[in-house]
Amino acid sequence: MLIEIDFQSEEALYMQLRNQIVLEIARSKIREGDPLPSVWQMAGDIGINMHTVNKAYAVLRDEGFVSIDRRRGAIIALNGDRQKTEEELRSQLLVLLAKSICKEIPRTDVHALVDEIYDELLSNPGEVC
Repeated sequence: MLIEIDFQSEEALYMQLRNQIVLEIARSKIREGDPLPSVWQMAGDIGINMHTVNKAYAVLRDEGFVSIDRRRGAIIALNGDRQKTEEELRSQLLVLLAKSICKEIPRTDVHALVDEIYDELLSNPGEVC
């Protein structure tokens, strides 16, 4: 798994890590039952603090992407609550759509962008959840 952290970004490091792992799951580069590297290994591989990795893994656990076992570590376990996921999506989209309205981006452009990104994630057979 190739994780790249942008140390110049304003986005928190743990969120960058979380987002990249979610993308890897969506692209089926990591699948249900696959282990994630240990906190120590991941921190060393990408050059960040172990506490940052631990926080990212905890967020992934809380969001239903991984289970954490003291012996086995973090394992991809997609036990998603669809309703909760839709509520989170709605909340995040609300702000993004408000920004697009403020910047006068037409609805058709927003729809086209969503379709483009969705298709991009699903474009390669065998690389989708």
